[in-house]
Amino acid sequence: MSSEKKAVLFICLGNICRSPIAEAVFLNLLKQRGLTDKWIVDSAAIGPWHVGKGPDKRARSTLEANGIDYKHTVRQIRKDDFSQFDYIFGMDDENMENLKHQAPAGSKAQLHLVGAFDPKGERIIRDPYYDSDDKGFHKCYEQCVRSLTAFLDQQSK
Repeated sequence: MSSEKKAVLFICLGNICRSPIAEAVFLNLLKQRGLTDKWIVDSAAIGPWHVGKGPDKRARSTLEANGIDYKHTVRQIRKDDFSQFDYIFGMDDENMENLKHQAPAGSKAQLHLVGAFDPKGERIIRDPYYDSDDKGFHKCYEQCVRSLTAFLDQQSK
């Protein structure tokens, strides 16, 4: 990897469930590998509903249960994100459609599904927001660990 920092942005609908989990997982992987100074990492929402708030309590408790300390304030994606980030990851096909429509012509960001890197082939990270329990949050966490480990391994080659 070159000495220039890479930048990655994780996106989901409201930036309170999946994208904060993905951001926290990626930051933790970078920390484990001693690469925190090589990456800029953030997450954001497609929509404005939760801007200024923190992640869902089930997302926070899932991260805490896995030993990850994480703080985040929800923000919405901006047009300049497409020129400031090298990679923008969506969680599902709807996120990807939204990102493709919002991307300005000539933007540098590569758009990917997080799950496209999942060695188990689970492409879609389902939104657990409306679930009555936290099982979907734990599944999201596991998918992010697998997918982002594989992505980071690919970047290290």
